[in-house]
Amino acid sequence: LTFPLLSVTLLVSFGSSMLYGYNLAVVNSPAEHIKAFYNTTWSQRYGHGLAPGPLTLLYALTVSIFALGGLVGSLLVGVLVEQYGRNGALSRSALLVLLAGGFMGFSRELGSPEMVIIGRSITGLHSGGCCLGCAQPFPHGSTPYSHSQGVAEFFIFPTGSVEGIFICLGVFSAQVLGLPELLGKDRFWPLFLSVVVVPASLQLLLLPCFPESPRYLLIERNDICGATKALHWFLGTPDVQDVIEEMKEEQQSLSSMEMVSVWQLLRDHSVHWQMLSVVVVNAGMQLSGIDAIWFYTNIIFENAGIPVSQIPYTTMGTGAIEVIAGLIGCLTIERVGRRPLIITGFCAMGVCSAGITVSLLLQAALPWMRYISVACVVGIIAGFCMGPAGVPFLMTAELFTQSHRPAAYVVGGSLNWLCNFTIGFIFPFLQMSAGAFCYLVFCGVCLLVALYVYLIIPETKNKTFMEISHIFA
Repeated sequence: LTFPLLSVTLLVSFGSSMLYGYNLAVVNSPAEHIKAFYNTTWSQRYGHGLAPGPLTLLYALTVSIFALGGLVGSLLVGVLVEQYGRNGALSRSALLVLLAGGFMGFSRELGSPEMVIIGRSITGLHSGGCCLGCAQPFPHGSTPYSHSQGVAEFFIFPTGSVEGIFICLGVFSAQVLGLPELLGKDRFWPLFLSVVVVPASLQLLLLPCFPESPRYLLIERNDICGATKALHWFLGTPDVQDVIEEMKEEQQSLSSMEMVSVWQLLRDHSVHWQMLSVVVVNAGMQLSGIDAIWFYTNIIFENAGIPVSQIPYTTMGTGAIEVIAGLIGCLTIERVGRRPLIITGFCAMGVCSAGITVSLLLQAALPWMRYISVACVVGIIAGFCMGPAGVPFLMTAELFTQSHRPAAYVVGGSLNWLCNFTIGFIFPFLQMSAGAFCYLVFCGVCLLVALYVYLIIPETKNKTFMEISHIFA
């Protein structure tokens, strides 16, 4: 791993995956302050405050609109990368973040809750493009090649478990900045939301210093000279001819290959089980309850009976464990395999979701059960980061040939964002209506997905597409 590769990896990850993680968790700490702002503004406009139901609805929309923006961004990113390249697409996405930061940062001064919601949707638009598009090895997703070029592209575009680590770091940074000693006070919440402009500005300033992706230059632009220079810079070696020949071979194969549309993919019976597996795993990843944990951690701990003064520090502790679990998952995925990690992760999340329900029901009689709730939340986060966080992205690439892979990524990515929106929007109402039993829904989802993976999906590590297809058949 050369210094140029490491530096561009950190830059892309800091402004994409880490920013995505930050936006997942940033609305958790200032929830009550934002609700108070909405209520005050509504009272000033209409002469009366918002009832609890409409206020919860407005705040749930603020939280979940991020995912709708992400859905749109993930559908548009292929066009952006093909037209402008990786650097161009990332720079334009960074400009969107500056706009979003301005909306959210000045929302209170201008007395406009709408600006907060618009800002959140724009940050989602950025994350949808960067995390599932610009940060992938190819605009529509593909696996790295062999030899040195595969190493180069993997580190230039963080994917899978590496991407999951930076998402965890983003969540943790939002939890740290949300402490009362930092930006967790009422007067600081607009600044807290608009911190997103810092990584975006850094990316905007430094991206022009790095060459474009060698793969994009050669395959998309047929610029052999530019690709050669970029490889010299990234790999730090003058001998890159083998890598160039590899990419030329892929360019020829892609030019003669007919890409399958989403509709054609869904109607192709030869990959029926592979497609169903992508749907189950990607939907299960978001419906597992992890988004509820990220979006509403403080509310969950408050309902569990944790003293209000201790909640920010408890939340930060779960974030630190999340980062450690992500590192463990990244370091073990190639040794243990995809299947054991994802089955173990979903089983752990299911058991811990049931544990939260039990602890909430018993905490009136046994006050120490509140700490069991915290331990179960930690278990859900650790289980997610060690398996379900990164494995579905790798599996999607490994279950399909290059002709089917772009459409599979569209389906998987769209399901991710739609399910993210669903959980972010309905969880407060689910919690209000079902109480402690709402976590049994997540328990059921996790255990069913684990059972499906155990019965249907084979291990994909070190297997070709033909071997995987034969196992499914």
